Amino acid sequence: MSEKEAAMNKHILIQGATIHTETKIIENGYLLITGEKIVEVSKQPILLAPNGEKTIEIDGTGLHVIPGFIDGHIHGAYDADTMDATEEALDTIADILPEEGTTSFLATTMTQSTESIENALQNVAQYKNKQGHAEIIGVHLEGPFINKEKKGAQPEEHIQKPSVEQMKQWQEIADGRIKTITIAPECDDDDLISYLAENGYNISAGHSTATYDEIKQAVSLGVHQLTHLCNAMTGIHHRAVGALGAAFLLDPLKSELIADEIHTSKEMLQLIYNNIGSDRLLLITDAMRAKALNDGKYELGGQPVFVKDNRATLEDGTLAGSILRMIDGAKNMLKLDGVTLTDVITMASVNPAKQIHQFDRKGSITVGKDADILLVDEQLDLSYTICRGTIAYKGC
Repeated sequence: MSEKEAAMNKHILIQGATIHTETKIIENGYLLITGEKIVEVSKQPILLAPNGEKTIEIDGTGLHVIPGFIDGHIHGAYDADTMDATEEALDTIADILPEEGTTSFLATTMTQSTESIENALQNVAQYKNKQGHAEIIGVHLEGPFINKEKKGAQPEEHIQKPSVEQMKQWQEIADGRIKTITIAPECDDDDLISYLAENGYNISAGHSTATYDEIKQAVSLGVHQLTHLCNAMTGIHHRAVGALGAAFLLDPLKSELIADEIHTSKEMLQLIYNNIGSDRLLLITDAMRAKALNDGKYELGGQPVFVKDNRATLEDGTLAGSILRMIDGAKNMLKLDGVTLTDVITMASVNPAKQIHQFDRKGSITVGKDADILLVDEQLDLSYTICRGTIAYKGC
């Protein structure tokens, strides 16, 4: 029997750890998981009734218990991609993500043919989450409603005008699982943003030439997020602050951030943190299928991608997603001046859960929530990942 199987629907007792709950930090605390849920968090030892059920005890001395990371923008990993539209591809991604501290994620599509997008959406709709894997909690529809001038690695031939009817059809195919949609607001002539806002979507402006004023107008209509901040958007100029300036100035906006020191340099990460703060940042990976593999030639949306020295690019040098692990992005943020472990939790767990209306069950250490938990040391080295009550990864 595997460790994953042994932990199913039994008790896990973590003892002696520093527990970062939703409201406070408990030193030398105790946390009890039963089944898939957190059932008790205490400063005092937790005693289990001798009912014959298996209890896995974890010594948390010297470790921090924090909520699992939520990756709201990830295309693939380990030679699998959401657009492969197979159960095996989603299994592969969900199986490897606990190794980097990700316990749930949005399977992210990209600009492709209508048929390819529909196949991917139908596949996610039919997918059954597996015990001991990261949980797919929805879809991030990145494209095709984007601006060709900021397409990045999105194939231009498949870019479409925003369409309410197309969106309705895709959400029906996805069985309601589309949570986030990236759209270029300056291209929206069909009132798609208004429709999405009225129906509770997380609307993210991205792959866009929108000016500051256009982003401000989009925010008034219901856009509350920017896709991979700094990338595929207008930057700051001293006479026009662009979408990046909007991220700094407009409080309703949260911003995705690829903290790999490639998409955003370490100096830019510091500048972003200083101006935005942890309360409005969402750590993501935007990872593609080459994550967790060696340098070489791969594929993204039918295009060849070349990976070398942690950088994934198209033939013309355009960045084509990342191979970033969430735990490494979190570590890069923790190295910045002023960033604490609490800030990392906010950016990688709390904010992503709130942004897609999952905070009632994800994103914090609270009795009654899903037991998505990490045990890490002071440097964020990962000792355990627990996904919905099952030990999914154990470090050395």
